[in-house]
Amino acid sequence: MNMSGIKIALDVYGGDLAPDVNIDGAILALKGLKDLEITLVGKKDEINRLLEKRGFASERLSIYDAPDVFGMAEKPSQLLRKRNSSLFKTAELVKKNEVDAMVSAGNTGGVLVAGLFVVGRIKGIERGAIAVPISSKRGFTVLLDCGANLEVRPGHLRDFAKMGFEYARILGKESPLVGLLNVGEEEEKGTELVKEAFGMIKEALGETFVGNVEGRDILYGNVDVVVTDGFKGNVAMKTIEGTAKFIGDLLKMHIKQAGILGLLGGLLLKGAFNNLKKSLDPRIYGGAFILGVKGVVVKAHGNSDALAISNAIKVACNGVKGRLVEKLEARFGSE
Repeated sequence: MNMSGIKIALDVYGGDLAPDVNIDGAILALKGLKDLEITLVGKKDEINRLLEKRGFASERLSIYDAPDVFGMAEKPSQLLRKRNSSLFKTAELVKKNEVDAMVSAGNTGGVLVAGLFVVGRIKGIERGAIAVPISSKRGFTVLLDCGANLEVRPGHLRDFAKMGFEYARILGKESPLVGLLNVGEEEEKGTELVKEAFGMIKEALGETFVGNVEGRDILYGNVDVVVTDGFKGNVAMKTIEGTAKFIGDLLKMHIKQAGILGLLGGLLLKGAFNNLKKSLDPRIYGGAFILGVKGVVVKAHGNSDALAISNAIKVACNGVKGRLVEKLEARFGSE
């Protein structure tokens, strides 16, 4: 880590609302974090015009020119051919150790390729995984994988469990408890793949592995990490996000339907509702780590707004400060 400040490279042209929200998010992050330096990666002339339009200038903000854009609908495998794209150049800055971390709201598959094949994998880890902290009764539960690997082998799930354990520790859990997502808690439940993974995770993590958990435990259980493949994890994550929005909309609808008494009750509970909304808002966490790569790589949601981008940058900073990559290298290198 650069001792003069944490250096983050931001893919300005990644995401559905790029480039404006990314620039606004970078400005927001710089105002909130004094030890932060940001490199905006993308079309230099256009970025300069957008900054001038906002009247913002800072010695902690620089621009790295990348004339091409890697589109949200492009095939991930094409990224390695688009070496002048903002996504490729952002990852290359991490690879060359010119920055401490990268953030992109771009094409998920493209960000994975950037992390795994441009930045590179940590020795001993075959598959990277997307790890997302989900708000829960215990504060949060780390869910992984959330979309990087639709099909896995038992050894991959074991590695996800080990990576999730270290990530949860960085987030403040001293002795994280890890569960394996299944259709029931009994050890004999599930597919042969999950049964085999059960034994491998138990051997790797010992007492910190609580065994099988069910979908409800992501939000309500006594675990800090839930491990699954990318297909189930992505479905679970997006179901939770959709449910949170549905609950908010349902509350508003019923308050309006209840008339004046409902409106008065809503006003009395406004603080509680705001806290609930904040705890369920995926923008607050901002981004997810691509675990298993030799650099801090954060994937922000494709439809991120400025607040989400700002928080994704903060997530990246926490990964650098927490020495996430070094801890994963030590964990897998010692085995």
